[in-house]
Amino acid sequence: MTADTKARMMELGRLLQAASYAYYALDNPIMEDAVYDQLYKELVQLEQSHPDLVAADSPTQRVGEKPVERFTSVQHRIPLYSLENAFDLSDMQTWDDRWQRLEPGLASKGEYVTELKIDGSALALTYQNGLLVKGVTRGDGTRGEDITSNVRTIRSIPLRLNLEHPPDWVEVRGEAFLGLEVFAQINRDRTEAGDALFANPRNAAAGTLRQLDSRIVAQRQLDFLPIRSISPQPPPISPCLKLNGRV
Repeated sequence: MTADTKARMMELGRLLQAASYAYYALDNPIMEDAVYDQLYKELVQLEQSHPDLVAADSPTQRVGEKPVERFTSVQHRIPLYSLENAFDLSDMQTWDDRWQRLEPGLASKGEYVTELKIDGSALALTYQNGLLVKGVTRGDGTRGEDITSNVRTIRSIPLRLNLEHPPDWVEVRGEAFLGLEVFAQINRDRTEAGDALFANPRNAAAGTLRQLDSRIVAQRQLDFLPIRSISPQPPPISPCLKLNGRV
């Protein structure tokens, strides 16, 4: 019976994770909400009856039952610096020249990708054998705060990588942010409650990530945009540049 129950719990976890990945990462739902809710309810009931079989990456384990007392300061395995700034074409050329000297084989191709910057809060997500084990803020670039309990509430961050053969270790870096519609709704709710309004989505996202109660974080509906993955051997300078104004 235990073997059958464990197999069913694993199957439910896979189905729910696949549905979440399709919905949040691919924007291509593969399961109706009612079906998802039914499967989720079944998994919750099985986990309540068999707490010793609950998997660390179970979809039910995104939100903690109680607030943490404090966040722990941890050292980044690889420094997490902010994007370099360029305010004019001269700054951009200086940055490009450094790449030419340090990575001539890469930079000499002269190929770049530009996109609007998501203005949120930088996160470093550590996966070991495909399992999310740590989420850390930038901090001062050398040390950040371990906010894993809050990171797990962000639905667009997979608790397990959707890879058949994940690497032993990989760090995914990106921005946690609030969409404009979500931000507007949060401020409407705060107006009704008589609370002070958030000044902008960036501050709201950063403040949300510092909440000690992951249940509050879950209610805020943060999103996440992955930007790059980090191997044990990082590049000598940042491969990303932030263009300010009309560069």
